[in-house]
Amino acid sequence: MEPRALDGLCAALAEDWRKAELDPRERALATFAAKLTRTPAAMAAADLDLLRAHGLDDRALHDATQVVAYFNYINRVADALHVELEPGMPPDRRSRP
Repeated sequence: MEPRALDGLCAALAEDWRKAELDPRERALATFAAKLTRTPAAMAAADLDLLRAHGLDDRALHDATQVVAYFNYINRVADALHVELEPGMPPDRRSRP
């Protein structure tokens, strides 16, 4: 992917991933990541089966789950400790007390 196209995709994902131009496999992964992030207790075997239907094997399912869970973990640690962003990072769009 061209750097400019990648920048555009990243911007679209940051704005609203549901409106971004994703192929069906990417959309299934994004949906999985959102559900695991927002409602982890609601995860079901059907969520994994949908990813398998898009060609992901058990290793890919494990890797995707680990990546999503790790980012969630690190974000929660950073939020709890009020870690400041490094210089040059885009501003945090969330409001903090």
